[in-house]
Amino acid sequence: MQQHEHILVFGELLLRFSSAEDRFINENHTVSLYPGGSEANVSASLGQWHVPVSYLTAVPDNALAADALSALKELGVDTGKTLFQGTRMGLYFLLSANGLSSGQVVYDRKHSAFSNLKPGTVDWENILKGHTWFHFTALSPALNENTAAVCLEALQAAKKNGLRVSVDLNYRNRLWDYGREPAEVMPELANYCDVIMGNIWAANKMLGTSIVPDLNRETSVARYQEHSARTAEEIFRAFPQCGHIANTFRFMDHPRHNLFYGTYHTRNASFISDIYETNEVIDRIGSGDAFMAGLIYGLLHFDNGQEIIDRASGAGFQKLFTKGDFGNGSF
Repeated sequence: MQQHEHILVFGELLLRFSSAEDRFINENHTVSLYPGGSEANVSASLGQWHVPVSYLTAVPDNALAADALSALKELGVDTGKTLFQGTRMGLYFLLSANGLSSGQVVYDRKHSAFSNLKPGTVDWENILKGHTWFHFTALSPALNENTAAVCLEALQAAKKNGLRVSVDLNYRNRLWDYGREPAEVMPELANYCDVIMGNIWAANKMLGTSIVPDLNRETSVARYQEHSARTAEEIFRAFPQCGHIANTFRFMDHPRHNLFYGTYHTRNASFISDIYETNEVIDRIGSGDAFMAGLIYGLLHFDNGQEIIDRASGAGFQKLFTKGDFGNGSF
């Protein structure tokens, strides 16, 4: 990795409330509280791997936000660019202890400091100085028209200033509720992206790529690998800026089971990771974010596509054994 590499990650810092039971409301319940959010999770992993990384978010100036930011700083993340505004942080409620039983999530992100960001609020020219890579996710433009416009501002400034851009096509149907479909918003943003990560279903929903309807848990790895390569070809044709595509494949047969692997595609070659499987999952939340961080790390450090996807998938799999949203820095 070149010494001057510096990642800027943009997204909402959240607080995660997890129930100790499968029901969130009960007579003797306890709740665990963790800092999180997809983009913060990516930052946390990169910081632990000693990749220079800054995290830009908007939060109120209160003790809860300070504690969450402090957790990131302790992991090596520069939070000095934080925007302090508004009166509340975004929250999400995980209706099980660790996402093992149902993983059902209830979001409470409307009117948060971050969701109230508007175009013209962020001085992107100054914020981006000293950075070589900008990362965001589809969760931010999912919030409302304004946050989508802020993402576009950021991408235009990033490209103007020569930064590499990556996106995670995180799809959460409960967030896209402001009258725009993902496919109406995400293609314009994807035009600026050098690296696109997600899965074949998210690409279909957000970028309009084709999908075979009968794919399921029993579908062979070989067939999924073939479909992933076909999806990548469609994305490469539609988005000339993009040079790197990665997809995760994750399946669960019961609460503590996970089958996990990833694919990686350039315009010249395709790669697939080892197939990981466990029946000892501790916390499945954030495994895709750890994969994304591993992908960025791999692209910064390796030229070999197999090493890149192995690093990404290894990081995603290892997150399954760490409590909370943040990974523990394992590959």
